[in-house]
Amino acid sequence: MATYNLALVFVFGGLGLTALSVYFFLSLRKQERLQKIRKMPFKEEHRVYLRKTPHYKNLSAEDKEKIERSILLFVHTKDFIGISLNVTAEMKVIIAFYACLLILHIDTQSCYESLKSIIIYSQPVAISKIQNNGGIFSHEQFFIEGQSSHDTVVIIWDEARNEAYQLRQSNVIIHEFTHIIDFMDGEIDGVPPIEMSKYNEWSRVLNSEFDKLNEVALKNRNLGKYELLGAYASTNEAEFFAVATERFFGSPESLKENFAELYHELENFYKIDPLKLIV
Repeated sequence: MATYNLALVFVFGGLGLTALSVYFFLSLRKQERLQKIRKMPFKEEHRVYLRKTPHYKNLSAEDKEKIERSILLFVHTKDFIGISLNVTAEMKVIIAFYACLLILHIDTQSCYESLKSIIIYSQPVAISKIQNNGGIFSHEQFFIEGQSSHDTVVIIWDEARNEAYQLRQSNVIIHEFTHIIDFMDGEIDGVPPIEMSKYNEWSRVLNSEFDKLNEVALKNRNLGKYELLGAYASTNEAEFFAVATERFFGSPESLKENFAELYHELENFYKIDPLKLIV
């Protein structure tokens, strides 16, 4: 019996050492790959795409270098999957740019580490959904411009491209990657990973504005200044955060004028003032 137990110790010990060896080997390979990416030059032909966006030109030289490094890391560590289209360098660079702009000044350990895939369609996609209204079920279809989960983002390229090169209130890339940031703390609830000392004020401001928007939207009233955010932002706190972030980068002057506290909270979180980027 003692011999049998000793044999088990050797077997499981051997398996443990094998697993540990595999882990270290994969970690080493990953680090080597990251080092290789960090040494890659950023192509001038790709920088041309960035110069066409309204948010790149006024970045400081330091921030331009930083975001270009982040774009290279993003592009070479995520799977870009085209559905009935060929994924181009332009698609990768522009999607990566806006994703990385959001976390440019946020202290993160990695570049969206949990994110694995970006799925790209050319046109809006029809999604089927079963609705339950008081026990009456109906099958409905609606079109999406983007979608996200903790490890996948779906982007409709035609609309995303137009929004990327023109300053607009809406930006589907920013919207979907805000959801990914929101999920970084394990929940998609409108509260991103934020310092505990800032949590109460963040919650007070965003919840207050969400509740006010929700009230007028539910009563089907004139939205007034909340028209800037739109009724869709009243869906839930996560959508409110994503839409508010779109407006923060897409129409910062209007957001600051109408929602000064909300603007301040977003500025504190992203550690960036978009008004200085679009002058």
